[in-house]
Amino acid sequence: MADRRRGVPTESTIRDWDDADPSGQTYQRVLFIDSDLTEVDNHGGVFEECTFRGVRFNASTHTDAAFVNCTFVRCSLFDTTFTRCKMVGSFFDDCTYNLLKVNGGDWSFTALPGADLKGTEFTGAKFREAELTGIRAAKASLRDLDLSGASLQRADLTGADLRGSDLSTLDPLTVTLRDARIDMTQAMVVAASLGLDVRP
Repeated sequence: MADRRRGVPTESTIRDWDDADPSGQTYQRVLFIDSDLTEVDNHGGVFEECTFRGVRFNASTHTDAAFVNCTFVRCSLFDTTFTRCKMVGSFFDDCTYNLLKVNGGDWSFTALPGADLKGTEFTGAKFREAELTGIRAAKASLRDLDLSGASLQRADLTGADLRGSDLSTLDPLTVTLRDARIDMTQAMVVAASLGLDVRP
């Protein structure tokens, strides 16, 4: 599965993880099917153009790792933590995200259309031009996110904590914002987007 002389796995299919440690390893164009990454502690592992299908990431932690242009299909991200990870260009389809935590990192150009992010925690991450159409993020914590250029049409943000996040491209007429928490600066942005004349 891996060319150990170069430390880079060749293009292949990996079905059994066999307790491998991805820390410091680089994987390119690898297909992972029904692999079990439960409780894996990944520091600095790099995955480029990989596909994860039916993979269990439950209770795993990923720190300063990269998942660039990867595809996640029907994966379980239960209680998974990503800290300062690079997820640029990755696509998520029909995954579960219960108790997912994201701290920092770059998620620009990622796609999570229709994702059920209820109760998840995202803090200080970049989501520039991300595809977030139809996400269901009721009661999620979406704090201090760079959402510039992100697509949020039909997003359900009921009761979500949005304080500190960039809402410049949010159209309040196309999303559900009932009971969402925002700060004063954001309130002015939302009011202006509704065509209100905001004055001191």
